[in-house]
Amino acid sequence: MFRRVGRFAVHRPWLTILAWVVAAVALIALAPGLKSTTDQAEFLPSHYESVKAGKLQEKAFPQDEQAAAIAVFKRADGGKLTAADQRDVAKVATGLDNKHYKKISKVVSGPKAVSPNGEIALANIYSGSKDWSDTTVTDSVKKLREDAKPLLKGTQLKMGVTGQAASNLDSAESSGDTDSMIMMATLVLIIVLLGIIFRSPLIALLPVLIIALVAMVANGLIGVAADVGGLKADASITPILIVVLFGVGTDYILFLLFRYRELLRQGNEPKAALTEAVARVGETIASAAGAVIASFLALLLSTMGMMKAMGPSLAIAVGVTLIAALTLVPAVFSLLGTKAFWPSKAWKKTPKNRMANGVGGMVSRRPGLVAAFSTVVLAVLAVGAFGFKSQFDMESQLPEKLESVQAMKDLQKGFSAGQADPSNVFLKSKDNQPIDNGRLEAFRGKLKAVEGVAEVSPAVPNKDRSVVQFSVITKAKPSADEAIELAGGDLRDTAHKAAPQGTESLVGGTSAVLADVENAVEHDYKVVFPVAGLAILIILALLLRSLVAPIYLMIAVALGFGATLGSTVWLFQDLKGEKGMLFMLPVIIYLFVVAIGTDYNILMVARLREEIRKGVSPREAIRTAVAQSAPTISAAAIILAGTFGVLLLAENSMLQQMGFAVAFGILLTAFIMAMLLVPTVTSLLGHKAWWPGHQDSPRAAEPAPHGAAQDQAYYSGQR
Repeated sequence: MFRRVGRFAVHRPWLTILAWVVAAVALIALAPGLKSTTDQAEFLPSHYESVKAGKLQEKAFPQDEQAAAIAVFKRADGGKLTAADQRDVAKVATGLDNKHYKKISKVVSGPKAVSPNGEIALANIYSGSKDWSDTTVTDSVKKLREDAKPLLKGTQLKMGVTGQAASNLDSAESSGDTDSMIMMATLVLIIVLLGIIFRSPLIALLPVLIIALVAMVANGLIGVAADVGGLKADASITPILIVVLFGVGTDYILFLLFRYRELLRQGNEPKAALTEAVARVGETIASAAGAVIASFLALLLSTMGMMKAMGPSLAIAVGVTLIAALTLVPAVFSLLGTKAFWPSKAWKKTPKNRMANGVGGMVSRRPGLVAAFSTVVLAVLAVGAFGFKSQFDMESQLPEKLESVQAMKDLQKGFSAGQADPSNVFLKSKDNQPIDNGRLEAFRGKLKAVEGVAEVSPAVPNKDRSVVQFSVITKAKPSADEAIELAGGDLRDTAHKAAPQGTESLVGGTSAVLADVENAVEHDYKVVFPVAGLAILIILALLLRSLVAPIYLMIAVALGFGATLGSTVWLFQDLKGEKGMLFMLPVIIYLFVVAIGTDYNILMVARLREEIRKGVSPREAIRTAVAQSAPTISAAAIILAGTFGVLLLAENSMLQQMGFAVAFGILLTAFIMAMLLVPTVTSLLGHKAWWPGHQDSPRAAEPAPHGAAQDQAYYSGQR
């Protein structure tokens, strides 16, 4: 099948390229764009209590406004606020309120907004918008900060703005344009490394142009699926989509080009060599893509809407990349022929590849020692994974110099940290009748008695008094572990037990949402990972026609996952002393290290099977497979690892963790697992590795040489 696909693309290159260009243009013109969304219902299913509380709040208190940000005032000398200072606070708040910022309804302060110790005063910045990451809201906060400077002149006050909207603004600005940074790093790495490897400007640039065309088609198809097929997808997947497209796209192009160049060096005609390259590596690329697609589709089992949206979108992107690798890439290079390698002549002669040959020789001579060494390295690194601690406090990872961070510290000098974003406790009448006031104060008292709660506001009823709201201020800031544990534990339990007869209670707010997200993530780890592993196992079994090889390959993958996570934990938690790790880190490692990194294992085992089928000794097959595959795997891994490695330059610790984990994990997968562990274990198992299909038998070989000979004769005649 793959030979026929390759032959069609090579025979009819202009038709193939035209079809791709037409598809891209049509999808760009007609496909709807992806929209941004931060609706928490998109991230958590409706059965979670925090989501129910949010919907109840919207229904019962539709006009209720909440503080999107808080202006924190203090004296420049750190002393107590005088009466004149408090008048200045009111004057500044009034001046800002009169500016009428977009989506900012009012800026309010007052005597009650002064801390008990008299050192801090607050002004609440209210917004009618429920989405505090909305750029209109954050832009208004940014302008408010600038407008406050002239109003503070002539006073003894200093002001900083904190709260959710301010933190979102600072987080975005401190991270810089991460999407552009990733894109630029990816392009530079691909161009530079391909230029070094092939010594050709055309080969350095063509993959970038091809993948850019593929990205247009993929984005269009995702948009169509989102609009017509009901697929939930939003613009937040764009940076991940960029990395996936360029990561797997570069992998598949390199798999094909390295084999194409190898066949040219054996004396094949260019078009015959290209057709044969597709025939030889087509199954490998299809299997690698199938493993990645299956892994991404397993995210459909996630309870989190964000993951459900991401999985199919990324699967579509990989599917389009697979088709392009088997059709568009051969078509483009069939037009260029050997001119694609211009001005270098290196493609004509086989390089010495001392390092690759040295590794191949070592692996073939000492398989037991190399296998033991590789296993020990991965196992030792994996020990660190047992110390993994999820961290949901994104704000604590922001640089200390940011205004929202400093203002929060100032706020905590006079108020409880939860003042910036209180939790909400709702009492709802089961029969929609008014709730008796006499029982509300007792309920409030029980909430105040919960350890970790600093203050509980008086009851605020809705119009028909069928729903009552209490604002609960925690001692810890809302995104801190203590507040999350409180909202999902003692506070929620107490609210449920203390709810008066005929009512039910719901706990919502940032802390409660994060508590539910934590539960959802734990559920997903138990469901998604095993299903994805089983899917990859089945694909490997189909590719290798073996039941043994897929098992030890999956064990190697599990070791690689643990080693990647463990290394990151040791570096950031143990050496840098951070309290915890990005809670999504295991999923990120799963997406980019396990799913995409499996490509390298598949390439190695497929090449090993191909060499064994030639009838050579197992040792020679191992040596050749490693020596021939090492340059391809090395180049692909370095490009993908380098792309994520750029994130280590970010000031945000969460981005640093993500960058290190993926970059280091890809390098471990390529250089330890694919080049050392997998081939040596295969060598040690020998004939048993291919049971029951015994694909190591020369008689099991496909009639590829006959097809290759036909192509060679045909293209020689055309010449």
